[in-house]
Amino acid sequence: MKKRTLAEEWFDEVWNKRQIEAIDRLFAVDGVAHGLVDAQGNELRGPAGFKPFFLQFTKAFPDIHVEVADTICEADKIAARCIVTATHRGDSLGVPASNKRVQFTGITILKIKDGKITEAWNNFDFQGLASQIGTAVQAARPLP
Repeated sequence: MKKRTLAEEWFDEVWNKRQIEAIDRLFAVDGVAHGLVDAQGNELRGPAGFKPFFLQFTKAFPDIHVEVADTICEADKIAARCIVTATHRGDSLGVPASNKRVQFTGITILKIKDGKITEAWNNFDFQGLASQIGTAVQAARPLP
């Protein structure tokens, strides 16, 4: 059996199983999630910064599922290509629930130290997501 990468563990436990406590276990206190921002436009930092984003996103997409299609590991980095599917059922992102099924892709590169994510460079197709639910997005923001 193939050993799971930390990227696969992150997406399965945090996003697919909604185990919020896994965020503390897998994301460093001083970790940075580049490409994801809070309401003030600041990059997400540490579990304390990531959890509100996670809760807001999973309220909007309660059945979100992230498939890690490919991973490439080298030294202290993991690149993961993901396919995200979900149904837009909540208005927590400031957009009325459309009840539309969505699918979008993304790539993240994770830097790992001592078994935790210290940096993540996220490039997900939030523009494609927004067009599927009938709204517009600003750069580097998942939804308005």
